[in-house]
Amino acid sequence: MPSYLCASRWSSTTAPAPRITTHYSVCPRDKDARWEGVTMERFADEADVVIVGGGPAGLSAAIRLKQLANQHDKELRVCVVEKASQIGAHILSGACLEPSALIELIPDWKERGAPLNTPVTEDKFGILTKKYRIPVPILPGLPMNNHGNYIVRLGHLVRWLGEQAEELGVELYPGYAASEVLFHEDGSVKGIATNDVGISKDGSPKDVFERGMELHAKVTVFGEGCHGHLAKQLYKRFKLRENCEPQTYAIGLKELWLIDEKNWRPGRVEHTVGWPLDRNTYGGSFLYHLDEKEPLVALGLVVGLDYQNPYLSPFREFQRWKHHPSVASTLKGGSRISYGARALNEGGFQSVPKLTFPGGVLIGCSPGFMNVPKIKGTHTAMKSGMLAAECIFQTITDENFESRTAGIHVPKYEESLKNSWVWKELYSVRNIRPSFHSYFGLYGGMIYTGIFYWILRGKEPWTLKHIGEDSNQLKPAKDCTPIEYPKPDGKLSFDLLSSVALSGTNHEHDQPPHLTLMDDSVPVAKNLAVYDGPEQHFCPAGVYEYVPLESGDGMRLQINAQNCVHCKTCDIKDPSQNINWVVPEGGGGPAYNGM
Repeated sequence: MPSYLCASRWSSTTAPAPRITTHYSVCPRDKDARWEGVTMERFADEADVVIVGGGPAGLSAAIRLKQLANQHDKELRVCVVEKASQIGAHILSGACLEPSALIELIPDWKERGAPLNTPVTEDKFGILTKKYRIPVPILPGLPMNNHGNYIVRLGHLVRWLGEQAEELGVELYPGYAASEVLFHEDGSVKGIATNDVGISKDGSPKDVFERGMELHAKVTVFGEGCHGHLAKQLYKRFKLRENCEPQTYAIGLKELWLIDEKNWRPGRVEHTVGWPLDRNTYGGSFLYHLDEKEPLVALGLVVGLDYQNPYLSPFREFQRWKHHPSVASTLKGGSRISYGARALNEGGFQSVPKLTFPGGVLIGCSPGFMNVPKIKGTHTAMKSGMLAAECIFQTITDENFESRTAGIHVPKYEESLKNSWVWKELYSVRNIRPSFHSYFGLYGGMIYTGIFYWILRGKEPWTLKHIGEDSNQLKPAKDCTPIEYPKPDGKLSFDLLSSVALSGTNHEHDQPPHLTLMDDSVPVAKNLAVYDGPEQHFCPAGVYEYVPLESGDGMRLQINAQNCVHCKTCDIKDPSQNINWVVPEGGGGPAYNGM
């Protein structure tokens, strides 16, 4: 939305039509008379290292930094800012954890009480048709073999990592959302600013308006998770994606269920592909039996965001999947206790950007180190944070080091990561995800995995390409068949709003919607007109809704920002690339308990 429209909105003597986007990142406050005289000074604080994001990568980096500082008797101030109200509250993953990085980071994790309670005892894999399940053997050496892994509730593990970090002297600041990257005059990163609070939904300051604070650092570590909104800015400013392919993504939807004890098999890991998705839509399911002293299962569906039919709803596909006989037999008589959704990186080796720039580094799922065939990225994310920490510590404690820029550049981190097992692992599976884009679709990918990966272990002398950005893959609605989804039965399948209620999502209602539109006219003029408003189908939280105009003549987009579970799917899949997800007031969003 052009800034002059925002300005004219408030200077006009006639009442203009209500606008959707009022956030200051789109509507500049210096052109808004209501902000005249408001103090905009920010308090600034200094640290040695500031880490954005209290997830597995960020906390692993923080822990490793303080371990090294303590070993070498160095004073090192490490601060972690996290947008969730509590450490772990925004974490969502399957999750079947490969413990390699955890063992390296905290060798005595068992004695310290890490919540790894469920070793994998059984692996099952199958292809689903509408009524049947075709079992597929998992041969030794295939990515889906989970021998030695643990089924975990990742949010609980992250909370435990936070406790380990605090014991070492790391400063944790949950409830503070990093909204802005700060730069030195020479262009290097200076640190971050947390977001302003106390702004009304219409974009005007409240009486309780409070400016965010600045955190300056020698090095700022960006571990925001998948599709971080600050990382997006850094990609452009430092041209970090010049020599890699576009990132490609999926959306993962997950529920926790308490089931009948006779259906419970603690330690069992089940994965399927096929129904309800067609062979040209990448995706698959998981069903993990946790051993948490009660019959608990974690289940979910992952759908690649390079799908083509704009009518597809990942949420409704997930609800439909639970009615398959092989799934329903496990859930029958059970009760759903939690729901959530999150985007995940699937680009792998081909899509990893440049990881370092003056004043900062990228770690974890922000640049994207997920091993897609394994459906695992926590171990690689943690290792990237540990490697970054080691290189940062060496650089900032080297008395002979002289930085060319005010913000310290740590290029050895990227070199270190490329010499690590993370890079070897990503390289070995680099062709499995893009092999899906053949005439045979899903089955072509499975054949490729079975022949080339199992035999050659990723040593084939070619690297396949992805097909491009997910936002460019939708076909016009006129070229696609609408999908008829069954109504939820309230026993196995549920409606969207009751699901969001189980996520604990909450935002201060009277604040500008953090789902911002660059141009308020695009949703109706393009997305609705050409693609039947795909945001109303792909959002897993009911944020986007097309409703009739009050005049009865046409439709308008309504954004229910208070429902947002921070999955980032809209920012990724919007065919107009008109949606820009920014952070809401700190502490807002889902309140997951061990998702």
